[in-house]
Amino acid sequence: MASPNPTPSEYIKHHLQNLTFGRHADGSWGIAHGADEAREMGFMAVHLDTLFWSALLGIAFLLVFQRVAVRASVETPGGLQNFIEWVVDFVNDNVRGSFTGKNDLVAPLALTLFVWILLMNMMDLVPVDWLPHLATLMGIEYMKVVPTTDPNATFAMALGVFGLVVFYSIKVKGPVGFAAELTMQPFEAKNVALKVMLMPVNLFIEGISLLAKPVSLSLRLFGNLFAGEMIFILIALLYSGGWALGIFGGALQWAWAMFHVLIVLLQAFIFMTLTVVYLEMAHQKH
Repeated sequence: MASPNPTPSEYIKHHLQNLTFGRHADGSWGIAHGADEAREMGFMAVHLDTLFWSALLGIAFLLVFQRVAVRASVETPGGLQNFIEWVVDFVNDNVRGSFTGKNDLVAPLALTLFVWILLMNMMDLVPVDWLPHLATLMGIEYMKVVPTTDPNATFAMALGVFGLVVFYSIKVKGPVGFAAELTMQPFEAKNVALKVMLMPVNLFIEGISLLAKPVSLSLRLFGNLFAGEMIFILIALLYSGGWALGIFGGALQWAWAMFHVLIVLLQAFIFMTLTVVYLEMAHQKH
């Protein structure tokens, strides 16, 4: 923490500040010391904490699943193997219920998104001061540990999904078919001249609908997790108000954490489900 006795405003700003690396106004490269310096670094600045935690959780996900797959036993399955198999079956059943095309990529992609986002969301259940305080002892001024509260992370995943949607739309329907899908609906006409006149209108409507997919996908995840993190931070402020408010804050934090578990699970499930639905739409021929 920058100040030993921060004000509530300083406390909130500190916990919402990413560890940002970029180019300073004087041309040198380094870590931003505050929101103003981070803002001056512009678009090319990198959030090191988001990259670290998202990569660490992704690697942990791969190592655990790989270890279970290598040591899988039919005769004596362990508790972890049963849990992993349940997760895989859960995702597979949801994919089969939403996706009717033939694409071997969809199920693994859905499993990766669900588990990875779930792990990132679950970092929001770690007490807000623990890891930032540990980082401060190590000389790191800022540390946000929930990657999904950073719009850079959620937009990156959503843009990856959007790229796959466009790719498979062109691959399955062909360039002409995809262009026709964007320009020949929702308004149709038998008259050729009228059909040509309606193309810009259809393109505008369908273009907005297409571009809204990655925006809504990313902002929904970011907004829910950011709001949850903010509530945890506000509850943590109660501990500085005396023992009575401290007890109330502890009870409130426990209650919010129990409710937030549902949000953590639901948002990972929604992101996975919408990804499968968007890919299903990309594989449909009109």
